[in-house]
Amino acid sequence: MNIFYHTLSNGMRVVHVLTTSHVAWCGLAVNAGSRDEKDGHYGLAHFVEHTIFKGTQHRRAWHILNRMERVGGELNAYTTKEGTMLYSVFPQQHLPRAVDLLADLVQWSVFPQEELDRERDVVLEEAASYRDTPADAVYDDFEDLLFAGSELGHNILGRKEDLERLTREDCMHYLKSLYVPANMAFFSVGPERPDRVFRLAEKAFGGMGHAMAPRHRSVPAAVEQFKKVITIGTHQAHTVVGARVPDMSHPLRHALMLLNNILGGPGMNSLLNVELRERRGYVYTVESTLTLLSDCGWMEIYLGCDPDDVRSSLRVIERITSRLSEMPLTQRRLDAYKKQYCGQLVVAADNTEFMAMRAGRGLLYHGKVATIDETIASIQAVTPADVAQAATYLKAERLSSLTFK
Repeated sequence: MNIFYHTLSNGMRVVHVLTTSHVAWCGLAVNAGSRDEKDGHYGLAHFVEHTIFKGTQHRRAWHILNRMERVGGELNAYTTKEGTMLYSVFPQQHLPRAVDLLADLVQWSVFPQEELDRERDVVLEEAASYRDTPADAVYDDFEDLLFAGSELGHNILGRKEDLERLTREDCMHYLKSLYVPANMAFFSVGPERPDRVFRLAEKAFGGMGHAMAPRHRSVPAAVEQFKKVITIGTHQAHTVVGARVPDMSHPLRHALMLLNNILGGPGMNSLLNVELRERRGYVYTVESTLTLLSDCGWMEIYLGCDPDDVRSSLRVIERITSRLSEMPLTQRRLDAYKKQYCGQLVVAADNTEFMAMRAGRGLLYHGKVATIDETIASIQAVTPADVAQAATYLKAERLSSLTFK
């Protein structure tokens, strides 16, 4: 990977990953998400992500909608608990068009009232659709319980009563407070010369001068272990079991990534898939997810199974995670797991979207983009003792669970 860095005149950071593809990506990674909402405004971060496309001082919603699509590109965004990504993909010759549009959105959005009212219904429908999908809703409710009482303990999509009262002024304040140079990073992936990318970025974003507004983020307090079952009358039970783990800068982060892949990664030979599905036939699906934020993290294992098999499945998971913490893997077995995971990383890195999002997040949160070779070297350095220590966070006495059935 040929990676080039630059800092604009106003302090905003820029990264360009040089490729030979005819397709290019660029976007903004913003260090603002649902944890930056105050009580009564839950859902604001996601609502702004939707409505930032609805009009600026220079363009109406229709013009924004068509600006990249008319040349074969796309404009998109997503929100997480701690960040927002706003980005475009396009034939590489249209980079100036994409940069100009992104700059217009973050600097000059006006959030027209009639568009807000219309989009509010769309967001409410999106939230309702998640509630109608237990396999999705169980994740949100589990995380709400895991972080109860903290700024992370509410759904990204927000509450109906809050969404209904969000105003244009709320959106404008959120944008002007958090979409600022010190809180954003611009990323670009494509064949354009780095110097031209940096000139385009300076022209588009260099005039942004408003400062970051004060905000409060605190490490979520620990919660008591919970084992909760909610009856919703579905044929299949949907369960999430998991626990808090350290943050994205912790020395064990790469051991946690490897452990997550060992337990329930995308391979059919993942430990839990073999134990719960192939050997016992308990589950239809099982997968593990790791989320690392700036000051905390969590690992979740999802399983879909017959309601009668939930308890047996949870006992198997507890035995496996506890055994991994108490009996370190042999070096030979760990090397096999590393080989598989590193191979998956190489395959994923061939995806330009993966590369672009990785570049944005890396610059925003770490000040640099870790190459695949660097990440693989970090994975290769993980020891059996590291994996065992990472697994202590998932011992039976630390695991909480939520089941919809």
